[in-house]
Amino acid sequence: MPLRLTRPRTLALCALPVLALFGTAAFAPLPFTVAEPGTTANVLGSADGKQVITITGAPTRTTEGQLRMTTIYATGPKADVRASDVIDSWFRTDRAVMSRNSVYPTGGSDKEIEQHNLNDMKQSQDVAVDAALNYLDREQGSMTFSLDLGDIGGPSAGLFLALGIVDKLDGDGSGGDLTGGRTIAGTGTIAADGTVGAVGGVSMKTQAARRDGATVFLVPKDECGEATAELPKGLRLIPVTTLKGAVSALEALDDGSSLPSC
Repeated sequence: MPLRLTRPRTLALCALPVLALFGTAAFAPLPFTVAEPGTTANVLGSADGKQVITITGAPTRTTEGQLRMTTIYATGPKADVRASDVIDSWFRTDRAVMSRNSVYPTGGSDKEIEQHNLNDMKQSQDVAVDAALNYLDREQGSMTFSLDLGDIGGPSAGLFLALGIVDKLDGDGSGGDLTGGRTIAGTGTIAADGTVGAVGGVSMKTQAARRDGATVFLVPKDECGEATAELPKGLRLIPVTTLKGAVSALEALDDGSSLPSC
């Protein structure tokens, strides 16, 4: 005689494969990276005991205030991120879940990925010099630039390296500092023509910035939405799209002009 199942028993049996699937997923590695606020570095000062920006062959200014580039800490490219890690991060404001491919290039070993990121930083440094000189309408001539952020990799410091060069060479153009004595933080890639590009982990970077004393954060305009999601109290966001716009925004902080906001 065939066994007849009651509705509750039928539902319970049907749920078993689903529960097994979720149980397996809970322990299986997922293609995500978990990020948290990282270090910041004042590009007008030193990092790891070395001056970040050194310019020879031209007069430079003694600057006040700080221009702090920001970073994130992220689980490694080969780290096992599991469903429990993802769920935990969703309920925390100091964690973010990101696609692994958005943080790390694919197809390489840990050492190859690290080298890739350092190469990105080196290229970003070279482009930052070009962007700053193009903005100032100056030829490199006999000037030489040494930019050193230690083992920080990736291209997201480009905007702040360019701002640091502008501040050291020209300030606000009227004898003052770009920072106005403030601690300014932010992020963004830079192109030689001064275009500011988007980066990742902005919501974590705003937290790192506020933790390290920043009151103003320059953010690529396209990432305003993410930046406002977990914005720390006391940190003012200013969206930027170009190096020229970033310089103008910093100058406007002192004279009370209206500024764009996210």
